[in-house]
Amino acid sequence: MSPVSDAESSMHAAMRALPAVEELLQNHTLRAYERKVGRGVVLDAVRAALDAARADIRAGGGAPMPALLLDAITERIEQSIRPTLTRVINATGVILHTNLGRAPLSQDALQAIHDAATSYSNLEYDLDAGERGSRYIHARELLKKLTGAQAALVVNNNAAAVMFILRAFAQQREVIVSRGQLVEIGGGFRVPDVLSESGARMVEVGTTNRTRVADFENAVSEKTALLLRVHPSNFRVVGFTEEVTLAEMSALARKHNLLLADDLGSGALLETSAFGLAHEPMPQESLSAGADLVAFSGDKLLGGPQCGIIIGKAELVARLEKHPLARALRVDKLTLAALQATLLHYLKNEAAQKIPVWQMISANADALGKRAAPWAERWNKSGLAAQVIDTFSTIGGGSLPGETLPTRAVSLAVASPDALVAQLRANEPPIVARIENQRVVIDPRTVLPHDEGALLEGIERVWRMGPRA
Repeated sequence: MSPVSDAESSMHAAMRALPAVEELLQNHTLRAYERKVGRGVVLDAVRAALDAARADIRAGGGAPMPALLLDAITERIEQSIRPTLTRVINATGVILHTNLGRAPLSQDALQAIHDAATSYSNLEYDLDAGERGSRYIHARELLKKLTGAQAALVVNNNAAAVMFILRAFAQQREVIVSRGQLVEIGGGFRVPDVLSESGARMVEVGTTNRTRVADFENAVSEKTALLLRVHPSNFRVVGFTEEVTLAEMSALARKHNLLLADDLGSGALLETSAFGLAHEPMPQESLSAGADLVAFSGDKLLGGPQCGIIIGKAELVARLEKHPLARALRVDKLTLAALQATLLHYLKNEAAQKIPVWQMISANADALGKRAAPWAERWNKSGLAAQVIDTFSTIGGGSLPGETLPTRAVSLAVASPDALVAQLRANEPPIVARIENQRVVIDPRTVLPHDEGALLEGIERVWRMGPRA
């Protein structure tokens, strides 16, 4: 039998010095937590802290002091009851940052959510008739006025809207779509998968870069129910390309008595070219070109809450409203409240002034430079090497791929940009920045006005407390 080494002996002694679970649970601080959050939460924290202490001992460390072990346990308890969904300051310059929740809502939309959440509402009550009404009316009339559609319906998101259309009108039948439009959206979801789940059978035509009317024409059969156009809103094909226009698809659909659906994705209700960007197809243009049904998002370029919007012919939308899936995909009162408030901004021609997404898009580099300059001056006084630079912001959110907006941002020169951005993410509230040319860049375009104070203080605090490496 081999003798026990000094290191092994020390490790065993340190392990024995750790208190038992039941002993820790008798601590008055943890007993108070148990009354507050329940025994299960405290027990999990105790076991996790002891496991961490044992791992540290095996790595050559000693048993933690009782006070430090208690601190580790209480920190785990506090962490477990802290919300995981939290406010974040977006300093990346990516306006529709999918990972950061996409479009921030306008003040009017926030007020509408507050009113709907804290009071009763006429969600499904006709105040004039004094009887049950429809929740769909709260967005329907506004969407009709803004797009010229005969009818409109709101569901969970745009993927749901597309799947709903296909399920209702093409189940067990064929849907013809160009190979160049078989896009993958965020999270790995793909148009072919959505098509498959709808119960429709996809018929691919053309090639990745070139699809002609004849390709669609040759694919039409007695099993065909629908032609589908998918706007490639998150990528761009350039060079030797050809695509079928929506008007051409409409003529073909009429010829063969088929439906034409258009998946627009982003859903811009303002002309993006007026803001120095490429033209983004608009829902009203799709209807004018002959689409029977158009689906688009509420939380991208529209600047509202997450939802999917379907507009089009009244008889088709009416069939969707009566479909069993309508109830499964319907949105709640908070979404409708925020969407209605957002749409009203468009109706009143104040979208660019009131909707945050459009405020950010319309902000020019000179105005952003005036915001950035005092930030750089303040951080320089704190010891940071900060300067205002000319760079670019992006739209993000699968909208207007490759399009950028000139901006002026603050560049921070530090020894380790990766370390600083990680420390900023650990701030309260978290600050998400980007690294460009080995410098940390803070872009004022996406920093909301009410977040500016927290941004300035947060970066100073992280710089004072964090390592410079």
